Amino acid sequence: MKLETLKDLYVQELKDLYSAETQIIKALPKMVKASTNKQLATGFQAHLSQTKEHATRLERILKGHNESTQGPKCKGMEGVLKEGAEMIKEDADDEVRDAGLISAAQRVEHYEISGYTTAKNLAQQLRQGAVVALLSKSLAEEENADQLLDQVARTLMSVAQMPAAIE
Repeated sequence: MKLETLKDLYVQELKDLYSAETQIIKALPKMVKASTNKQLATGFQAHLSQTKEHATRLERILKGHNESTQGPKCKGMEGVLKEGAEMIKEDADDEVRDAGLISAAQRVEHYEISGYTTAKNLAQQLRQGAVVALLSKSLAEEENADQLLDQVARTLMSVAQMPAAIE
């Protein structure tokens, strides 16, 4: 697809987000299974439901623009998820692996936050008020997921569980 207008870029961004979300839908069940911390596993499971809703929103938005969801695979998300898959295979203590899973998940969230921010800003420029509201909702949910991961990380990485400070 040749990018000639902001709308072309906007549609490309939406398709990229859709690709990212569908990849995450496939990866999250593996993260749930690999998590030993119950709070973390529950959070991943809850985010799976939310991610499915994000994909549905993107489908509706694209359909409203008479566009399909078909587009190139989001290579950025593919790389981030590959790192997460490698963490699952690491020979590590349970708490350390869980902390690594949180790190990988936060990379995913930050990538999504960036993508949703860009798509929302483009939608604003194109005066797509209803779409801005939908993208803002997904963006807020991604930011919330990142904050929840932060809370679980602080619990896992409490001072009591960490070795002496590195000098």
